[in-house]
Amino acid sequence: MEQYALVIIGGGPAGLAAAATAAQNSVECLLIDEQASPGGQIYRATKTIPQQRAKLLGPDYQYGRRLVEQFNNSGAGYLPSTTLWNLNRQREIGILRNGQAALMRAKHVIIASGAMERPVPFPGWTLPGVMTAGAGQILLKSSGLVPDEGVVLAGTGPLLLLLAWQYQQAGVAIHAILDMASSGNLWHALPHLPRALLAHHYILKGLRYQSELKRAGVPFYKGVSDLHAVGGDALQAVEFKQGNNKKRIETPLLLTHFGVIPDSHLSRCAGCEHYWDSSQLCWRPVIDEWGNSSINGITIIGDGAGIGGAVAARHAGRLAGFESAHTLGKMSATQRDKAAKEDSKWMADDLHIRPFLEKLFRPSSALLNEPKDETLICRCEEINASTIRSAIRDGHKDVNQVKFLTRCGMGPCQGRQCDNSVSQLVAHELGTDTVIAGGYRIRPPVRPLTIEQLAALKCGEAEQ
Repeated sequence: MEQYALVIIGGGPAGLAAAATAAQNSVECLLIDEQASPGGQIYRATKTIPQQRAKLLGPDYQYGRRLVEQFNNSGAGYLPSTTLWNLNRQREIGILRNGQAALMRAKHVIIASGAMERPVPFPGWTLPGVMTAGAGQILLKSSGLVPDEGVVLAGTGPLLLLLAWQYQQAGVAIHAILDMASSGNLWHALPHLPRALLAHHYILKGLRYQSELKRAGVPFYKGVSDLHAVGGDALQAVEFKQGNNKKRIETPLLLTHFGVIPDSHLSRCAGCEHYWDSSQLCWRPVIDEWGNSSINGITIIGDGAGIGGAVAARHAGRLAGFESAHTLGKMSATQRDKAAKEDSKWMADDLHIRPFLEKLFRPSSALLNEPKDETLICRCEEINASTIRSAIRDGHKDVNQVKFLTRCGMGPCQGRQCDNSVSQLVAHELGTDTVIAGGYRIRPPVRPLTIEQLAALKCGEAEQ
């Protein structure tokens, strides 16, 4: 196979910083990315976006241009529009590019796969007209598309405020913001506030967004529960409870967000050890201070290792770049430690806010663990909560047993949209706080691959 010294997977903040840092320290490296241009989700389309739209997205987004320029000038190799369908503990990498499958191998692999929005099933979530807030942001960043008939935003997490503020700046009619965080979250978050004030700029930013939205007359509903998307062939309205009162808002578009979780499918496919983080409510890889996983030669960084945000991801990327240079013989341990000192401090400072945010925006237990029987959990295979509960009552007390019996998690998304939901539903039905058996077992291909593509596999570099 074609062999590389270092392969970085993912072109977001962590991957770009890792590639640029490694290349600047004489490491021959290749960055592989699903997207057509560098930047990831947070810095999507920074090279091509018009200046007016970039200004609307805020200064945090505009920083991405500087990061992309650093990567472009670093001399690192780049393979865009490339899908990863396999990674194993021997650091063999399966890619799909221009419809052609290929295998390559690396001495060192850095996984910077980033985060994904937490999938939370609720009645009507599969209706046309119901999307995630992240999808709304992609349309805004990449194409300048915004809703022309207004929108309702529902869920919990900082992204709701950010997107609502960006939409309001763009002149979008925001019918309502439905805050579904539990009423007791603030009391659980307050003990973490003193530490969070060390990163107070995040809090001030959120308060500014909220203040400007309220001044613009955007309705806020606190303590929302029992969210329903209502419609026939498409969304017509959103129904919900606020306290004991039932409410309904007519809208053609509902954007939901319930926080983000690491995209851990690739690291789990490789066999890296993971654990259930009860604070972030997700699977996280076991890593050391440099991002090294339980498998020698595989490093996991950025939000793919645990949610920390874009700034922390950039610092984690630089730390991984220094570590890979040391591992591959380009730096001594002393040189690595000296070069990494400031990034280690800055990353720790930036992460002070995380415990506060995790408590403040934690989705309610009822929302995550108690979906109504008719609610689809696995949208690919159309498996509802009732079918999963029946499997559990029949004695299938493990998420993979439920998967084998019902086919949930066997569709095109390979479980990305139902892994966490099924794990938490099984744990709740069995009356345990422990999420059972590590979630789905992830096997290749982790992305769809045809038999024809697999049969034509090339063991070498994909076509440029």
